[in-house]
Amino acid sequence: MTRPRPAVAVFGANDPRPGDEAYELARGVGRKLAELGRVVVNGGYGGTMEASARGAKEAGGATVGVTCGVWRSRANEFIDEAIVTSSLPERIGKLIELGTGGYVVLPGATGTLAEFAWVWELASKGLLGGPARPIVCMTDFWRPLVEMMVAQRPASADHIAFAAAPAELVSTFGGR
Repeated sequence: MTRPRPAVAVFGANDPRPGDEAYELARGVGRKLAELGRVVVNGGYGGTMEASARGAKEAGGATVGVTCGVWRSRANEFIDEAIVTSSLPERIGKLIELGTGGYVVLPGATGTLAEFAWVWELASKGLLGGPARPIVCMTDFWRPLVEMMVAQRPASADHIAFAAAPAELVSTFGGR
């Protein structure tokens, strides 16, 4: 019996376009995760979701996009498997569930914040089940928020790591 490859859920914004710094960072994240043998899971739409899926496909990896039926948009062209949920809470839950190998949080807005906050809360409360799933914030974008939360609950820092560049994901997600 073949074990499925671990999947890493990538959270990020819909706004960046090809050539934007945020888009290229996400593309590099997807590429690096695929090189490490991870399936890239994301929200399936444009921006950094498209970019991380594109990077994964460029490296020969597999992708899953979790979209939401409340929007009429379709998954981007780099998604191998699209899962359509019926609500935003269901979508976030499915993204978290599928992140069996961990999570990467890119710079983003309120949607990314919701995904990040929910997975961090579940990790902090020990509700993710199974082995620990790392949560890696790319760049220092989320650092002020993390520092503010850690000041309130120091133990929550145990679940968060930071990486400045995709190459640094190797230390967290290792090899195949």
